[in-house]
Amino acid sequence: MDVLSDAIAAMRTGRPHSSRTVRLAPWGFRFPPGKGAGFHVVLQGTAWLLPPDDAPPVRLGPGDVVLLAHGTGHGLADRPDTPLVDAVPAPDGSWPTPPDRGPVGGEETLLLCGAYQLDRDLAHPLLTDLPPFVHLPARVGAHHRLRAAVDLLGAELAEPQPGADAVIPALLDTLLLYLLRTWWLTERADLTTGWSAALADPAVAGALRALHEDPARPWTVEELGTLAGLSRAAFARRFSALVGRAPLAYLTWWRMTTAGRLLRTGDLPLRSVAGRCGYSSEFAFAKAFKRQYGVAPGRYRKGAVHAP
Repeated sequence: MDVLSDAIAAMRTGRPHSSRTVRLAPWGFRFPPGKGAGFHVVLQGTAWLLPPDDAPPVRLGPGDVVLLAHGTGHGLADRPDTPLVDAVPAPDGSWPTPPDRGPVGGEETLLLCGAYQLDRDLAHPLLTDLPPFVHLPARVGAHHRLRAAVDLLGAELAEPQPGADAVIPALLDTLLLYLLRTWWLTERADLTTGWSAALADPAVAGALRALHEDPARPWTVEELGTLAGLSRAAFARRFSALVGRAPLAYLTWWRMTTAGRLLRTGDLPLRSVAGRCGYSSEFAFAKAFKRQYGVAPGRYRKGAVHAP
């Protein structure tokens, strides 16, 4: 798997949810902070995103997309000064559709909104480095694949067809990947440091891809440098500057993140989990795991204590 796909797979839990609703002005909803991530798409009309901490409101026009990757509490309304009512999530993480309170004939806004359930204990820096909200304005001729995913999801929600229960979650997963890809590889392509630059750097991106494809391999910095076409020292400097960790420190972190996912989602024996994460000794694996998570692998699996 590539780095972006792996980052999402490591964090994702449960099923994503979405809704397509028409709002009649005046309307306004307050979304509380949560563990997952959410998005809003304005299909028709306009809306205002009301960030927390007295940040200025953000006007959203037709085709605009907003991703709130950290589960940040926020408001969404027809105008910045419209009073907000609380939107309360259901136990499964979905957002029930609040009733319209606008009068007949009020200005209409068509919204596509969704939520993802994520385990932030297994968060990859690709996501933790994102700002509180990502705003992707609609631009003529831009973000074709993202727009196609939005159109497909909107159409499926408007007129569900046989197989919708399988299609909609798949489209939501696709939309999340396109949102992140658009931000990191297009909107932030001008950055010279951090994960945007790391993904755009052929040498570092190739090394990251190799580590994610085979985390159990006993990699050396020299091997990774050869793969990247750089000397050992030059590769180590470039990797550390862009990724924020030395190559083998990142490998160890990713192995432990992978171990956490395997323990959380499956019933593989500990020796098998250790082997998949590059440890021939179950004892060495347990020691490394406890160093990162603060608990032994078996206790983590039982859920007695969540990873910090």
